[in-house]
Amino acid sequence: MNLWFRMLWYTLTAWRLPSLALPADPSRLAFRVWPSDLDTSLHMNNGRYLTLMDLGRLDIMVSSGLWRAVLRHGWTPIASAIKIRFRRELKTFQKFRLETRLVAWDRVNVIMEQTFVIDGGERDGQIAAQALFKGGIYDRKQKKFVEISRLMAEIGVSAESPPLTPEVEAFLAADDELKRAGQRAA
Repeated sequence: MNLWFRMLWYTLTAWRLPSLALPADPSRLAFRVWPSDLDTSLHMNNGRYLTLMDLGRLDIMVSSGLWRAVLRHGWTPIASAIKIRFRRELKTFQKFRLETRLVAWDRVNVIMEQTFVIDGGERDGQIAAQALFKGGIYDRKQKKFVEISRLMAEIGVSAESPPLTPEVEAFLAADDELKRAGQRAA
């Protein structure tokens, strides 16, 4: 239920957030850990990180203007892989921010880095968790993923993907291997 309140709050306040010029500008959203975010260890539940990451990716689409094209065409965002590394716990009522940025893309997928950064206190600026995300925008009518070049054109951008970093290459290789393992098991 907590995500619904955060989604409502985002919807009501999104107009105040700065516009993003992709691919360079990151999204930055501020949060606080609420009691409903906690697990039995009394720190933020690992599943909550993934849920909040949805809002970071939504902000990338809304603040860049891409959301208008997504709505107009009836497209839907699809996640295909996520790798997260937890580094420091987030405790009750602690402030943090979620930073989301594009790091690379291929023909139909983007790779985003999403970082949870402690905001305030003695650990200010320390990374609580860092994730890589792979996904795309799916056209249900055409039954295929929308090409990234078309998505970029929808927001007036023409850009080449930066070269893959070693960690992105490892993430994509692990994703490919897991996909092959699933196909062998089927």
